[in-house]
Amino acid sequence: MAERTSTGLLTMMLEPTPAVAMTLPAEVREKLAELELELSEGDITQKGYEKKRGKLLAPYIPQIQGVDPSLQIDNRIQASSQAVLPGSKHKSRAANTRDERFRSDLHTEAVQAALAKYKERKMPMPSKRRSVLVQSSVEACTPPDTSSASEDEGSLRRQGRLATSTPYQGHGHPAVEHWFNRVIQGSSTSSSASSTSSHPGGRSVTTTNTTAHAALNANAAATALADLMAHTQLDNHSAPPDVTGLSERSSLHAERPQVASVRGIPRGYNHQTSVMETADGVPVNSRVSSKIQQLLNTLKRPKRPPLREFFVDDFEELMDVQQPDPNQPKPEGQQMSPLEGEPLGVVTNWPPSLPAALQRWGTTQPKSPCLTALDNAGKPVYTLTYGKLWTRSHKLAYTLLNKLSTRNEPLLMPGDRVALVFPNNDPVMFMVAFYGCLLAELVPVPIEVPLTRKDAGSQQIGFLLGSCGVTLALTTDACQKGLPKAQTGEVATFKGWPRLLWFVTDGKHVVKPPKDWHPPIREASNDIAYIEYKTSKEGSTMGITVSNSAMLAHCHSLTQACGYTEAETITNVLDFKREAGLWHGVLTSVMNRMHVVSIPYSLMKVNPLSWIQKVHTYKARVAVVKSRDMHWSLLAQRDQRDISLSSLRMLIVADGANPWSISSCDAFLNVFQARGLRPEVICPCASSSEAMTVAIRRPPEMGVPPPGKAVLSMGGLSHSVIRVDTEEKLSVLTVQDVGQVMPGALVCVVRVEGTPYLCHTDEVGEICLSSGTTGVAYYGLPGMTKNIFETIPVTSSGVPVSDRPFTRTSLLGFVGPDSLVFVVGKMEGLMVVSGRRHNADDVVATALAVEPMKFVYRGR
Repeated sequence: MAERTSTGLLTMMLEPTPAVAMTLPAEVREKLAELELELSEGDITQKGYEKKRGKLLAPYIPQIQGVDPSLQIDNRIQASSQAVLPGSKHKSRAANTRDERFRSDLHTEAVQAALAKYKERKMPMPSKRRSVLVQSSVEACTPPDTSSASEDEGSLRRQGRLATSTPYQGHGHPAVEHWFNRVIQGSSTSSSASSTSSHPGGRSVTTTNTTAHAALNANAAATALADLMAHTQLDNHSAPPDVTGLSERSSLHAERPQVASVRGIPRGYNHQTSVMETADGVPVNSRVSSKIQQLLNTLKRPKRPPLREFFVDDFEELMDVQQPDPNQPKPEGQQMSPLEGEPLGVVTNWPPSLPAALQRWGTTQPKSPCLTALDNAGKPVYTLTYGKLWTRSHKLAYTLLNKLSTRNEPLLMPGDRVALVFPNNDPVMFMVAFYGCLLAELVPVPIEVPLTRKDAGSQQIGFLLGSCGVTLALTTDACQKGLPKAQTGEVATFKGWPRLLWFVTDGKHVVKPPKDWHPPIREASNDIAYIEYKTSKEGSTMGITVSNSAMLAHCHSLTQACGYTEAETITNVLDFKREAGLWHGVLTSVMNRMHVVSIPYSLMKVNPLSWIQKVHTYKARVAVVKSRDMHWSLLAQRDQRDISLSSLRMLIVADGANPWSISSCDAFLNVFQARGLRPEVICPCASSSEAMTVAIRRPPEMGVPPPGKAVLSMGGLSHSVIRVDTEEKLSVLTVQDVGQVMPGALVCVVRVEGTPYLCHTDEVGEICLSSGTTGVAYYGLPGMTKNIFETIPVTSSGVPVSDRPFTRTSLLGFVGPDSLVFVVGKMEGLMVVSGRRHNADDVVATALAVEPMKFVYRGR
């Protein structure tokens, strides 16, 4: 039999089967082959080819008349194939009449041929992907034993011309090629899947006898057709089976032919086990290339990890106990012994209490200057004498006890707490109010002036006032006018504050007492003298109670340590309401009849050299400043040349315990030493709100140089160990001493955590102070009071070091050579990182060491 090729689905369906084609004459077969060759080479049109071919096969049509009517797509072809020709033994049948004898023979064989062709070419079954450029070839319908590679290429070209040059016209039915592609697609996941999966790699077993092959696979073909009908019925949405042609509805959903990608498919690939998830997460059974699958996986992967992955803690690492480094330095010195200060001297004419001292100087030295207040221009506004301080305090005490009443009952009783609300630029009225409360045996509670009704800082102050039971607030007329007012014109109730009565202490509001009324002047007792507030690092405010005896003992200790004498002039730059500004500028100064020149901080902002100018003007002997005041005065000192600091015998640096104060002290000395400042004048001191003054450097004898500095290893300090290093290294901390322990005090250094064991001599710990000059308690907080004000240090064997309780100072340091106290940080700034201790003050000192004017910016 001559070789032949298939030019399309219509041509294939009109050809006789191989078994029937053997009955055609040889010349007919040769003419058919010539026609196909002419059609493939373009020498004849498709219409002419069909016309000549029909004439050749007309005498033999009854032999191939068993074509299924559903495959007849053209009325003209259908009529010609069903017509009764001369010599025919069959009668004509209607076009829509089905004959069971010839219904599915050729149809089944065509499907099997197509499947066999797909298996032979080892091509994957069509996937869900669509191609609008490439149409699926129909040469696969040619039986495998009558095709070759070259003829496959030619059939592809012929089919492309056939699809473009000869559109089929039917009654609303799709083209046979589209229909057959739908057959292939529908059976690709059912009958064809079973054939490919039964042989690994998708290879099928091909027999040489095509007729026997078709007969053996008749059942499989029937199954494929049944699957086809099922898929068609599902696609048509419960439409009835239509064998003669697709329904009109299905023609609207005709799909484009498909060509599956064969790149990247491994050998032995089984499309039944290939499950791909599309980008929207829908699983699809298909064969795709590895690159496309990788692209889909990439698209499915989120661009950023989920938010929770940024906050995953390594719980295992957190739960692991930090093992100490075996190479870390450990203390090697002996256990320290408590350090005792010099004994507190006995003064024969020392007043029994602070009110008694005020009464003495107010009556014996009434014209002696007590306090000079300056305005924002630096000019003296008012100088308060000791006589004026005594008389005005006397009048205020009488008014508070006798002229303030509710329902014919006195408003205040001795021991009641009273708030003092005075601005920082009015020290005169504050001193009068403070001593007026002491004479009336009331407890003053100095606080800051509230700025707004909802100030966050004032809320904590309000908690302190409420816990202290404060019902009355003293202020000035100018300050009261600046406070926020309610609609009634009265001072508004601040958020978190108790309801207060406001009393103005100016002259017209106080009453002159009768001649027979005298305030009670008693000896110092353990009753509360005043309450000083402290703000912790968490923002909470606590009131520290100071007894009358502690206040008097502190004044006595400061007088002895600083060598204060009567009528000395002292310049105070600090806040006069609390800490060193209160201790030196309000309490100890009155005890010794000293003259205080108070520098308001508003003036310091305008003129940082104002305190140095007042030292020069008033020939002050003592100045109380902070390292910040020394620093800012260096920046403005070029404007002043005719000033001298030769009168100073003590320049008390109130924050000398901070590591960064040493640089300010050294720089200030280098600049002003040429203007009369002696090196031994600079006296750093260490203090805390609970323990008050802990240590202060004494002014040495004339010409004696100040003590040396300590250069310590930062690595050793992080392990609480003292190791002396050299200044050439960057990882060192240079600190200056804060002098000797206060007179009459006992100091020891205990470990920070756990039981307060005494530290070794080369170990850093918390400094504790036992003295009659410290605070007594946190007001209304007995639990915290016991932990801070009633500490009992013990030796390594557990024996208490003293029968008196100690007060924790919250200062971290050690006792160095010559019984000098060194402070390297504070408990509030202590940071523990991976078992090593660091201090916030060291961070600040490091930042200031790298030219702060260039690199450290405000607010960062």
